[in-house]
Parts: sequence; C-alpha cells; structure tokens
Amino acid sequence: MIKIDSLYKSYDNKEVLQNINLSFKPGEIHGVVGENGAGKTTLFRCISGMNSFKGKINYNKGVIKNVIGFLPTNPYFLSKITGKEYLQLVCNARKIKLTDSKEKNIFDLPLNKYAETYSTGMKKKLALTGILLQNNAIFILDEPFNGVDVHSNIVINQVLLKLKELNKIVILSSHIFSTLHETCDYLHYLKEGRIKKSVDKTDFDSVEQEMKASGIEARIDRLNL
Repeated sequence: MIKIDSLYKSYDNKEVLQNINLSFKPGEIHGVVGENGAGKTTLFRCISGMNSFKGKINYNKGVIKNVIGFLPTNPYFLSKITGKEYLQLVCNARKIKLTDSKEKNIFDLPLNKYAETYSTGMKKKLALTGILLQNNAIFILDEPFNGVDVHSNIVINQVLLKLKELNKIVILSSHIFSTLHETCDYLHYLKEGRIKKSVDKTDFDSVEQEMKASGIEARIDRLNL
C-alpha cells in the first residue's frame, strides 16, 4: 500500500500541492482529475520520486522507485534509438530478460524505426509497453489516453483491468470521464493543489457535476454565443 501524509510541494515559494493525504491499495485503480495546472503531474512526480517534497510517502513493500512504472504525458526518447532497443533498455534497467519483443508488441508499433520519429500516440504506446514489460507493482499513468487512437484506447482499458486483476496499484489522470467510469474504483478531485473530494465509483457523477459547476458555464456565457 502507498500512504501519503501531509504532502506539500512548492515552486519559487508558491505552493502547488497542499496537505495531500491519500492511500492506494493493491488491486485498485485510482483516477486523479482536475483542471490543467491543478497539480496532477506534480503529484505523480512526487510519488514516483522524481520531485522533492515536504511530508511523507510510505510504501510497505520496499523502495517505491524500484517497483514503479511512470508514464509521462509526453514521453521522451533518446535520439537514434529504435523502439526495440528502447524496450530492451528499460527491461535491462530492471534486470528482466526480453525474449521476444515482437510478441510483446501489443500495439503493433514499428519497433525497427527510431522512436524519435514516432507520432505522439505511438511514443506513448511505446513508453507504456516498456513499463508493462518491467513487471512493476505500481503504475502511474499521466493522461494515458491522450493522443492515442480509439482502438489503442480500448487496448489500454483492458490492460488497466488486467493490472487490477494482477493486484497492481494503478493511479492515472484523464479528462475523459467515460473512461474513468469504465476503469477506476476511486476518483480524487484535485483543485488548486488540494484534494477537494475523494469518492468511490458510486459517486463519480458528483465530481463531474462539481467540475462543470465550477465556473465553466460562466466562462461559456462570456462568449455571448
């Protein structure tokens, strides 16, 4: 289990995360929602050990950074490295033997081409494949459906449900509420750096309605449509 206690994060004396208290258990899929700039990516980077912070993040099964797979919104790849070489590299990092990259290529990516030439969606699918092959216990996925084609979104949905079945911890962000309804067990509404609301699946609609009511209609009215 991951337990976050009183987490704070500041940039240039500005607090971007304030008093975050959350827990994530194996076999659960958690969604984090909020407007752009609410702090979702910063929270994910703190959990992944990529950002310093004040407070505590405890994981009861060892060193969290050794068992976590983080999918950023815009994955970065070294130049002149093929998709196949990238998968081999991330497997080597966890001392995992990659026996057949073609068989593991669930998104039918052109693995012999340089990853830097891939489209945005293809890069995301390659990075996701990499962390799946690492056999991580924890998966943090920042906008995994963004920029990905419809068929691949269906595949990702099924992958998430399989990870839940395998008792993994999955934490993701998305702006697509229909997808969150299909996959998530819990939803956390992050607003201006604070967790405003945490609900289980039976109350997801309340979060969506609250987000819609938070000034969105007033903004549209300003257009005088």
